[in-house]
Amino acid sequence: MPAGLIALALGGFGIGLTEFVIMGLLPEVAADLAVSEVQAGWLITGYALTVAVGALLMTAALQCVDRKRALAGLVVLFIAGNLLSALGPTFTLVLAGRIVSALCHGAFFGIGSVVAASLVPADKKAGAIATMFTGLTVANVLGVPLGTFIGQAWGWRTTFVVIAGVGMLALAGIWALVPAGAARPADGTDAPTLRHEMAAFREPQVWWSVVLTILGAGGMFGSFAYIAFTLTDVSGFASSSVPWLLVLFGIGLLLGNLLGGRAADRSVPRTLAVTFVALTVVLVAFALGAQSRPATAVLLFAMGAFGFAAVPPLQLRIMSFAPAAPTMASGANIGAFNVGNALATWIAGLTIGAGLGYTAPLWAGAAITTAALGALGLATLALRRARRRRTTRTTVSTTISNGAPPAGRGSLEESSTIITPEEIPA
Repeated sequence: MPAGLIALALGGFGIGLTEFVIMGLLPEVAADLAVSEVQAGWLITGYALTVAVGALLMTAALQCVDRKRALAGLVVLFIAGNLLSALGPTFTLVLAGRIVSALCHGAFFGIGSVVAASLVPADKKAGAIATMFTGLTVANVLGVPLGTFIGQAWGWRTTFVVIAGVGMLALAGIWALVPAGAARPADGTDAPTLRHEMAAFREPQVWWSVVLTILGAGGMFGSFAYIAFTLTDVSGFASSSVPWLLVLFGIGLLLGNLLGGRAADRSVPRTLAVTFVALTVVLVAFALGAQSRPATAVLLFAMGAFGFAAVPPLQLRIMSFAPAAPTMASGANIGAFNVGNALATWIAGLTIGAGLGYTAPLWAGAAITTAALGALGLATLALRRARRRRTTRTTVSTTISNGAPPAGRGSLEESSTIITPEEIPA
């Protein structure tokens, strides 16, 4: 394993801690800053919204910067944001610190995915991306219990100081272990300009990838948003058991991420199809069997495993359709994860507000994941049609250049019936 991947994973771990740790600290933060828990919830919502916007804005702003330096700069921003959260005397300054930290989130994983893929051979790119995201999944496993423990023992501000320390270690690792000029074009040309990178969005499959990410991420995170209420009010677990059940979910994320990366190196479409089908089945089974504690524990683990197994192939898919300009596409996909998270959480909230109960988010998640499977089918169909059109154009172009009709055709007129006149090369 390239040492640079370890540094990227450490950065992902720190960023993941920042995202998840606040969930276990809200009561302490609200009490210390004299705000309601609803107001304190903006420390979560504001972070997620900033990630969605910052993924594109920060990636665009750093387009002309060497990718190693860009990653280092993003980690410096991350450290500054966490120190502001730790030292800010008012809720407004603590929220500002969260927003500053969130600005680096999407761009770090977007640029980091491109760098990680450049450090390994072509047949191991998804595995490399999965390794970087391992830091995020480990943070999900440890973030809430670790942050809650530190916050309760030494104060919630200490938690953010510790996270800033993790950022400093990641900064040192990236600077020392990520090769200079990582992810430069193989032909030695200059890095693509922002205008060149934006041209990647002319490819329809890039947009299909964004849709797949929104739906694929939404299916799991929408189901997970209110899982604590499902575990206590439906499954009958004590509140004290919830953090440990979330650790079980996080272990599923970790294993699913690693196995999904390995599977995607063999076939991205097959991996996505299998994970979407499996996640749909798991969510339906969870909704039907949530009254059983043993079944709930098993299905919670499976939900995390199949949900995060889709992350490496989703990230690799969008990069593969923008090979000459992967950075903006990769950053856009990180933003899409957060859009899917926010949108599906909103839908899940509507189902609860409608009085459908705490298993309703699981049904909603299953519906969203089914939509992701349908979108995958449509994207695959669109890709096959586009490839047939390109093949036809090539055949007709060759025929015109050679001055002979295509093999098996009596005339150019016959062969041109499968393309439009505008598509015939001049």
